[in-house]
Amino acid sequence: MERVKFSSDLSMSRLVYGMWRIGDDADTSPAHVQAKIQSCLDQGITSFDQADIYGDYSAEAVLGGALRNNPGLRNQMEIVTKCAIVAPCGRYSDVAVKHYDTSRLHIEKSVELSLREMAIDHVDVLLIHRPDPFMDHHETGAALDGLVTSGKVRAIGVSNFRPWDFELLQSAMSAPLVTNQIEVSLGEISSFTNGDLAFHQRLGQHLMAWSPLGGGALIGAEGAMGALLDEIAGENGVDRSAVAVAWLLAHPAKLLPVLGTNNLERIGRISDALKVNMDRVTWFRLYEAALGGEVA
Repeated sequence: MERVKFSSDLSMSRLVYGMWRIGDDADTSPAHVQAKIQSCLDQGITSFDQADIYGDYSAEAVLGGALRNNPGLRNQMEIVTKCAIVAPCGRYSDVAVKHYDTSRLHIEKSVELSLREMAIDHVDVLLIHRPDPFMDHHETGAALDGLVTSGKVRAIGVSNFRPWDFELLQSAMSAPLVTNQIEVSLGEISSFTNGDLAFHQRLGQHLMAWSPLGGGALIGAEGAMGALLDEIAGENGVDRSAVAVAWLLAHPAKLLPVLGTNNLERIGRISDALKVNMDRVTWFRLYEAALGGEVA
């Protein structure tokens, strides 16, 4: 499995296992979660994506159950988590309105809770989950720098930030922001032309791509997209999802698709994307299908 550097001492696997639905599984036992993690590790997938809000603030604890049961797994993993969304459910069921909180107090409290829930002593990458229109970037930046200095967080990134949001926060930080997690797929191609991808590619940063299968829509795609996915999948002996992920992997910016499924069989096939021959012409055939017509 290819790896990419986020910093001088931190690398991630090109494929990332997303745990946003891990609490939705009928079986959240430590043994079952360990089986999912081990299936990923067997394929060279060592990076795992979490967020405090996933599963109504329960998903981190599900992962923590597995890590308490088998602490040795932690040293084989890079754990990403996110904070700053406060929704009226779970631990925040008494709040009046869903909102973002990038204050120092909330960020520090969120990290302490995440460490406790996941039974770990540090987070490898902490992401601010959404741009906060009420953010004091000096306060937020100082809080994030402090977490890195303390050793509780190895690296800082963001999620769903536009270039100007990214630059604003970075301007108030000493530690570098190492990544941005945004929606990218054959069903959401705007980042290829709106400047988001180009901004980070110029900085030599690797974007994490959430919903790389378009929320499952690409699996059931019909028309030109469905026919083309089936054609390429047949040529490479894989399924549609592998082709859609391979399309992202082929881009020279070295995107990191974040894939989540609770099905052990499908987890075992995540790395099939590495089997797909995705040359420039094939890439553009899929891009045209996503555009709905030829490029200008």
